[in-house]
Amino acid sequence: MRRRVCQVTEGPGNDSFLDIVANIVGILIILVMVTGVRAKQWPAEEPPQEVVPAAAAALENERAAELALRRDVQALMEQEQQIVAETAIQNEVRMRLATAVAGAEHQIESRRNRLDAASQEDFRLRRGLAESQSNLERLRGEIHFTLETDGAPMRVESYPTPLGKTVEGREIHFQLKGGRVAYIPLEALLNRFKQEAQRQMYKLRDLPEFTDTVGPEGGFRLRYTVVRRDLSPEMQIASGIGGGYGELERWTLIPAAGELGEPVDVALAEGSRFREVVASHSPQATTITIWTYPDSFAGFRRLKEELFRMGFATAARPLPEGTPIGGSPHGTKSAAE
Repeated sequence: MRRRVCQVTEGPGNDSFLDIVANIVGILIILVMVTGVRAKQWPAEEPPQEVVPAAAAALENERAAELALRRDVQALMEQEQQIVAETAIQNEVRMRLATAVAGAEHQIESRRNRLDAASQEDFRLRRGLAESQSNLERLRGEIHFTLETDGAPMRVESYPTPLGKTVEGREIHFQLKGGRVAYIPLEALLNRFKQEAQRQMYKLRDLPEFTDTVGPEGGFRLRYTVVRRDLSPEMQIASGIGGGYGELERWTLIPAAGELGEPVDVALAEGSRFREVVASHSPQATTITIWTYPDSFAGFRRLKEELFRMGFATAARPLPEGTPIGGSPHGTKSAAE
């Protein structure tokens, strides 16, 4: 008996379906691996959104504070430069005023020599009052300037002004003219005057005064005038001596040459004549007086700074152009700084 053989024929697409499933599974595996790798490399969790604005605001405040501080420092530096400039201008004005005062004092002294004793006393009182009023106005000006200066306190270098205490004790003199500083051997010249005047006192028997010259000494001559002072009848009775006596009326220095001394730069250098003279005196017992003409104010400031550094008190004696150095027993003393 013949058997019927059944042939089974597979449906189309089974292999393709399996291939698709395998591919999908492979892709899922790859995606899982990629996600794991990325998860390991993912950065730390960012801070909450509300923290970021606060940090940014704090940073901005710090920057603003830094800019404000920089502006304040710049303003203080500009203010310091302005005060230094104003101080230099005021020093220049003081020197010029001192020159004008010296010229006025020279004229006043000439007139005062012609006044009698009562008028001289009245003159001294009036002058003392004028000086007190001048000092009061100066102090008011300084107070007004201080009150107008705002801002934080700052350090400004300064040196003593020509308004100081009256010189008492040893004093050495220099002339500062045309940018050159020259030592004045005033003590030696006055000693020679005393010796010479003693020998010529006989002239006062017939003359009310006499004038003569000694020197030169260190490039200067000293011209002096001696006057006769008659004793009052009361003094003659009290002392038992009649007649009168001689008294120095005034003295004047006459330069023996057109240019004396050394330039300021040379004077400030080591080994100069200026340093040699200054070094031979003690800073504690000596005052340096500098007779200064208007063309040498800048040089005076340099000498003053160096003398201040060396410990010497300095007295400025400004003179108008053309006025010789001179003095008298009735004149004013130097004011040391």
